[in-house]
Amino acid sequence: MPDRTNLPFIEIRSSSIQGLGVFAAIDIQKATRIIEYMGERISPDEADTRYDDDAGSCTHVLLFIVDEDTVIDGGIGGNEAKYVNHSCQPNCEAVIDSGRVYIESLREIPAGEEITFDYRLERAGEYEPEWEERYACKCGSRRCRGTMLAESPARETEITGD
Repeated sequence: MPDRTNLPFIEIRSSSIQGLGVFAAIDIQKATRIIEYMGERISPDEADTRYDDDAGSCTHVLLFIVDEDTVIDGGIGGNEAKYVNHSCQPNCEAVIDSGRVYIESLREIPAGEEITFDYRLERAGEYEPEWEERYACKCGSRRCRGTMLAESPARETEITGD
């Protein structure tokens, strides 16, 4: 694990959501930039080449789209921000500022609480039934929509009647 002496707000430990998670080491005030999402900057085409979610048994949520030309691969040269888990009822949001991505608190976060943001993943193409399991949400929040995708395909079908 990298040296975290310059990250006084957080600690990395086991998460009930998924694997490792990022937790508040101290009380964090609303609108605090907690950590920058770091990693290798690559093109969207390179990101598609590196990670084919449909070929693997699990999803890769280490990629962060900055703009139409830039994706950050937290799996290469990334930092602790790659351990921030998804929640449908997050306490943080991702903020893009001058081509950099920051995890910023939406509200006060007490020491010991897991730091989360809503991944709102997007998939191109027509909905595939296996996405339900592949992108299943494990956040456990009262407002869980059941998926890490931006919208629940099942719920969308329910609403539109398609």
